[in-house]
Amino acid sequence: MTLIKKLDKLPPKREEIETLNILRQLSKSSTALGELKGIAKTIPNQAMLINAVVLQEAKDSSEIENIITTQDDLYKALSTSINQPIQIKEVINYRKAIFLGADTINNQGFLRQKDIVELQKTIIENNAGIRNIPGTVLKNDKTGEIVYTPPQEKDEILDLLSNFLDHFNNTDSDISPLINLAILHYQFESIHPFYDGNGRTGRILNILYLILNGLLDIPILYLSSYINKHKSEYYKLLNKVNENNEWENWITYMLKAIEVTSNKTIEKISSIKNLLEETIITAQDKATKIYRKELIELLFEHPYSKIEYVVSKLGVERKAASRYLKKLEEIGLLESQKIGRETIYINTKLIEILKN
Repeated sequence: MTLIKKLDKLPPKREEIETLNILRQLSKSSTALGELKGIAKTIPNQAMLINAVVLQEAKDSSEIENIITTQDDLYKALSTSINQPIQIKEVINYRKAIFLGADTINNQGFLRQKDIVELQKTIIENNAGIRNIPGTVLKNDKTGEIVYTPPQEKDEILDLLSNFLDHFNNTDSDISPLINLAILHYQFESIHPFYDGNGRTGRILNILYLILNGLLDIPILYLSSYINKHKSEYYKLLNKVNENNEWENWITYMLKAIEVTSNKTIEKISSIKNLLEETIITAQDKATKIYRKELIELLFEHPYSKIEYVVSKLGVERKAASRYLKKLEEIGLLESQKIGRETIYINTKLIEILKN
């Protein structure tokens, strides 16, 4: 049965989005997110954390759209000049869009419609822009049944996007920003403003909203891994809001995703910190002559490293950079791999943390 229902503007009724169950979960989610923000500040080089987590999100978010890649393939693509399959390019474009969005929020403190269009354009690599031809519907992949018909006319889409942005940029709302995040995510996915890339664009908007509201300083919390594991529930609850304005279960689901993902990211950061400290101690002990703090941090910024990275980071010549990497491999901190004509040095222990 086709669902054709005019999409309401924001905000929903207050009593529908602040139930007792929602507020209980909100408390847990807020605590976990606050702990994540705190522990993230203890990493000495933020680029190490951002690079690692952003690439994982790019992989997981793309996987929701059935674009499947591996961590190894992505790092190889980023660190070499080999030709990239289309699915690798799409994941790397997503990563690029995350950095673009974070820079936009940090530089101007709000989002415009054209900023969202630019995010989607970066992900998809086309200039189609906002939908202007009727006929878009969302179907069940297995049955072909139409499960949702988004707004069709461009004027309505633009009006809803304007309303969406008014609420997205309102940092003075008296509704919890975490509840608002769930509402905004639903609204954007329901507007479905583009022909393609709506899901990935919407998931980037989640992290930008957290940064805009000061709940995180850097883009390190992503819900795609949780959504991947509970994908059928995600779509079921989205549809329940569309059909009957059943907000409670949807908002609780998103808040739970924030809690679980925050806790898992805290564990990952702790593991990265411990490995960094162990790596520094090993390098100081077994590679005293070449030890430099910046060199070790580079291995965590770029788990697949190469001579050019060392030359750029440390300002040394290629011969010295090659000697440094070979020494670190000799003492067991790296493993080299030949990819095409290039030799890549892999921080295998860090890769294992990121994969887990």
